[in-house]
Amino acid sequence: MRNWTNPAVAPQEVAVLLFPRFSNLCLANAVEPLRAANEILMREAYRWRFVTLDGETVESSSGLPVLPHGPLRDHPGGDHLVVLSSYDVRHHATPAAAAALKSAAHRFGHVVGMDTGAWLLAQAGLLDGARATIHWAEMTAFSERFDTIETVSDRVVTCGNRTTSGGAMAAFDTVLAMIRAAHGEALGLEVSAFFLHRTAEPPVDRMFRGPASPLVEQAITLMSGALETPLPIATLAARLQTTQRTLTRAFQADLGAAPKAVYKWLRLAAARRYAEQSDYSITEIALRCGYAGAAAMTRAFVAQYGRPPRSFRP
Repeated sequence: MRNWTNPAVAPQEVAVLLFPRFSNLCLANAVEPLRAANEILMREAYRWRFVTLDGETVESSSGLPVLPHGPLRDHPGGDHLVVLSSYDVRHHATPAAAAALKSAAHRFGHVVGMDTGAWLLAQAGLLDGARATIHWAEMTAFSERFDTIETVSDRVVTCGNRTTSGGAMAAFDTVLAMIRAAHGEALGLEVSAFFLHRTAEPPVDRMFRGPASPLVEQAITLMSGALETPLPIATLAARLQTTQRTLTRAFQADLGAAPKAVYKWLRLAAARRYAEQSDYSITEIALRCGYAGAAAMTRAFVAQYGRPPRSFRP
């Protein structure tokens, strides 16, 4: 069963190892979810540093220069090492790079190869006997070159403390999975919604990015479209042509929470967005989020976020 929320944990330390001609999109998808998680949690849950093998400035495939914090060898280690390469990966797969990665891997709890990063991890012997994936353009060559690795075409593959993802868009899913594992499904849901629709109106499109069943996906869509007048869970189940018991079991299995708890969380998350981004009064926000008045919403809001909605005003 998945966890809806996890207890507070110490800040997660992340090192992002960049190679020349990395993808800007992949880098953004690797880091922006961490920044959003910090903003939503209102604390530094994630700290990240950019590193290169030599500590020198590196340019993306589109010419964007990035000045790293230092060389990989000087990083003390932490929770996640993200290896981000995109183009010219064979050129980057040198004995020196392999040695540096093999040495650094011992200092991190989790090693992630994004885009073509799996090639570099494989070259360093860090994927021997594991399942892995890589950008589709390198899939055939990768499987032929590293025959001790089970190469699969999945977007994201985790095998032990190694994760590989294929392509820039899969990087977002990879980091979102890391966030869910550390902090629970609720934060993963809100980070996903953060990027899908960040306006004064609550999102009504797909909010959950993860291994949710179609039934849970459909239920969340219905909930998101009925925040002002919340639907009874029995009514949701009937609209989805299932039973309330089946719906509850699906939510518990996928999210680790009952439908009623998820629905309440969605309404309060919408209230927070209204408080941050609109000039609606607290009373109007309460009504838009299915509460009879400001007092009732504020009590629930403080219980969830630890602060009243007024404190989120710009």
